[in-house]
Amino acid sequence: MSPKGPGNSKNNAMLRIGSFVIVGAMSAGLLAGCGGEKAPAAEEGKLPISISLMQVGDVPAKENAIEKKIEEYTNTDVNVQWIPQSAFDDKVNVMVASGEMPTIMRVNYVPTTFNAAKTGLFWELGPYLKDYKNLSAQSEAHFNNIKIEGKIYGIPNFRDIGRTAIVYRKDWFDKLKLDVPKSLDDWYEVMRAIRKDDPDGNGKEDTYGALLFKKYNEGVSSPLTRIAVSIGGVNKWGVDDAGKLTPEFLTTEYVDTMKLFKRLFNEGLINSDFPALDPSDADKKMDSGLVAMKLNGVAQNGKSSQQRLTPNAPDGIIDVAPFQGPQGIRIAGEPGNYGMLVIPKASVKDEEQLKKVLTFLDQLMDEELSTLQLRGLLDVHYSKTADGKTELKDFDAYQREVKPYRDNLLSVEGYNVPELVDVPIGMKGTKMARENEQYAIANPALTLSSEIYTERGQELDQMIWDAQTKYIMGKIDDAGWEQEVASWRKAGGDQLITELEASYKELNGK
Repeated sequence: MSPKGPGNSKNNAMLRIGSFVIVGAMSAGLLAGCGGEKAPAAEEGKLPISISLMQVGDVPAKENAIEKKIEEYTNTDVNVQWIPQSAFDDKVNVMVASGEMPTIMRVNYVPTTFNAAKTGLFWELGPYLKDYKNLSAQSEAHFNNIKIEGKIYGIPNFRDIGRTAIVYRKDWFDKLKLDVPKSLDDWYEVMRAIRKDDPDGNGKEDTYGALLFKKYNEGVSSPLTRIAVSIGGVNKWGVDDAGKLTPEFLTTEYVDTMKLFKRLFNEGLINSDFPALDPSDADKKMDSGLVAMKLNGVAQNGKSSQQRLTPNAPDGIIDVAPFQGPQGIRIAGEPGNYGMLVIPKASVKDEEQLKKVLTFLDQLMDEELSTLQLRGLLDVHYSKTADGKTELKDFDAYQREVKPYRDNLLSVEGYNVPELVDVPIGMKGTKMARENEQYAIANPALTLSSEIYTERGQELDQMIWDAQTKYIMGKIDDAGWEQEVASWRKAGGDQLITELEASYKELNGK
């Protein structure tokens, strides 16, 4: 889509259909009460780089060893502003509104970002990427998933696109002679067996195959979406060769998956409290040895799940597996990022400065700094093995001192970093997440725009989410579900589809 002027209402029409995130406008009082932070002057000869990042755990100490290593390697003077996660989007809104922004700014993929990019506040980076060896070496899909009206305004905070996985109790599956499900009938049998056939051997009906939880049907980790995709369905939205878009809940695979969960609920095979159950509480029940599968997890969750389970079930064995169906492995692809790094024009005034900042970002993915972000400091956080691999030496120190940079800057496990020696489940998860991108089904509406979704997206989403819950709980039947869909269409759903199709046509030429 071509950029539109700030006075055009369509300028506010970008959305993220994939994760259904909407950020409200900031109040005037908050805007007046906050401002950007000034970076100290850089040392002579060094490029000053100010960066705003999301706080992960405790704020790292100023001039810590990780930052010093980055500065030495890149010949820069780095000043990091850490923003608490709970206030992150609000603070970004304030910085954008005030025009006081750092050299590099971590942002989420939300309407504030879209509008700032489209009104010219950030540099368009797409035309420059080919000149930077590390940035240009990354999968094109990562960059496609952060496009705004067809243009690239940031560098993704990279995550694996193919990391979707089932985290499960292999010991229970082996005991009950169960295989990882590959059809809806398989899913029913696994859920029935875990609930009814006493896998923990305590003579009580106190186990579940999996738990649903509140917001189970939202975002990229929705179990219903993942199961529907595995049997041949679409990832949030589907598109045909003519450019016609269909939301997942109007497809046969998704409706059949809803019917499965309706049956499971009716027969007491899933938890009745799911509309109020927090996802973290669902995880705790699995950790305590009461649940067989985590359906909203990722391949790398296997190691930590095993660590949490072992104190409560010493004989418990965790494994990970991709979602599969009649066509083989088929997973709901994730966006492949946890936000992105943008370069504001207010701080970087010309192309010459821009190229220097892009060089800094590219250097972050050189082997020395990739290893720094993913492993830490040699002989402090990790050590080398005789065959050239790496082992974490002090995991607690790594979590405190290295993880904040790893989670915010630019690194990709498996790219320019020595292999990590880990427990088998850890190595399996890392390998699976990286290799399964080939099986990932993309969401074709991820970067499309719609005026009605910007204005009333939360309302439209909530109508369907509530209807799905009522259907699963038996409060409405098939006819009731059809009536709810008709109400959604009338309330703006049909307009949403029309606008997305227009956006898709503009971006793809059909």
